[in-house]
Amino acid sequence: MTKARPRPAAFDAVVFDLGNVLVGWDPAGALTHDYTPEQIQEFFDAVDFPALNRRQDAGRPWAKARAEVAASAPHCVPYLDAYVTGFPRTLTGPIPGSADIVRDVHRCGARTLGLTNWSAELFEHAVPAAPVIGELEQVLVSGEVGLVKPDPAIFTLALDRFGLDPARTVFVDDQPANTDAAARLGFSTVTFTDSPALRAQLTKLGALPAD
Repeated sequence: MTKARPRPAAFDAVVFDLGNVLVGWDPAGALTHDYTPEQIQEFFDAVDFPALNRRQDAGRPWAKARAEVAASAPHCVPYLDAYVTGFPRTLTGPIPGSADIVRDVHRCGARTLGLTNWSAELFEHAVPAAPVIGELEQVLVSGEVGLVKPDPAIFTLALDRFGLDPARTVFVDDQPANTDAAARLGFSTVTFTDSPALRAQLTKLGALPAD
């Protein structure tokens, strides 16, 4: 049996973003079976997919998104339907090395938690795509609470729900806007680029012990 390492004194918890930190996400993956790259990009542009997806992450039902697209760009409804049906294909699997980091943080005695911008209706696909997500103590899902990063309110809610002190918490996310928002609330933060860099930065912060 592997013995737990002593918890680094500086931190009680590490809060991980999910998409492109623990699990790969490529929205085009839902559509590549049926449409060309040019058609997919035309769809994304026609519906302003980043803005549409943000509204879904904030809790809007996909039925309402469909009604919006039917009114503004009816030719795009089949694309939207294909995206929702094919959503599991947007999840490209575990980010290499990230699961080992989550488990090492846990073995050190610190809590491992999740904070994600994700549609509540589609979150069921997360754990099958990256099982380490199921090993997190808790995950706060934006679509379930009607708040999205980088709104400070979702970080405040996470602190309350998880019982965290921001000064003793590291937040990891691939979007600088999100890590900047967390830093303004007193979190230590790491902007994710890849797992080796994350491990090095967590070690430098003292959230993981040096080997």
